[in-house]
Amino acid sequence: MKSVEKVGKTKEEALQEALQELNVTADKVNIEVVEETSKGILGFLGSKVYRVKVTVKEDVGQKAGLFLREMLVNMGITAQVEIFRRKDNVILNINGKDLGILIGKHGQTLDAMQYLINLAVNKDKEYKERIIIDIEGYRRRREETLRRLAIKIAEKVRRERRKEVLEPMSPHERRIIHSTLQDYKDVFTYSEGVDPYRHVIISPQDNE
Repeated sequence: MKSVEKVGKTKEEALQEALQELNVTADKVNIEVVEETSKGILGFLGSKVYRVKVTVKEDVGQKAGLFLREMLVNMGITAQVEIFRRKDNVILNINGKDLGILIGKHGQTLDAMQYLINLAVNKDKEYKERIIIDIEGYRRRREETLRRLAIKIAEKVRRERRKEVLEPMSPHERRIIHSTLQDYKDVFTYSEGVDPYRHVIISPQDNE
C-alpha cells in the first residue's frame, strides 16, 4: 500500500500535502501523526511542527474482484466480473454464459463462494466489509420470488388457520421472509432447526 510522510505547521496542512501527492481524498487513506515537535531558537519561541504518515487504504472491492476472477479461472469458467460499490457493501456481479452451475440449488453454491471471498478479503481486519456476489441479477429475482412466496403462504395460513413450514433456507433468505411478513396481520414467523436445515414457520397469530 502506498504511503507518504509530510511535515506542516498544522496537521491539516501536512495532510493536504500528502493527499495532493497521493492524488486521493481523505476518506481513501489512513492518517497517523508520526511526530509533533516544537522548533525555534534553542527551542524557545518556536512553533509546533507536525509530521503525518498517510497511507492509501486497501481497495477491498478490487481485491475481492481479483480473488473471484482467479476462482472462476480455476473452475474453468469464462465470465466477466463487475464491481459496484455501495455505502454498506461491495457487489461483485458475474456475467457470462451457462452460469447456472455457479448458482446451485436456491443459490447454495453462490452463497458458498460469497462466504469464501468474504473470509479471504476480511482476514485480520478489524472493520470487515461485506462482499455480495451476484450472477446477472439472480439475487434480486430470488428475493422477489421469496417475497411473493411469503405473502402467498401467509394468505393460506390466515385463511386456513394452520401453520406452514417452509423449506430450509440460508440466513439471508430467512430474513427476507421475516421482514416481508413482520407487519402482516394475523400471522407471525419464527425459525426452527439447525443450519443448513433451519427453516421458517408461518403461523396464525392466535397460535403464538
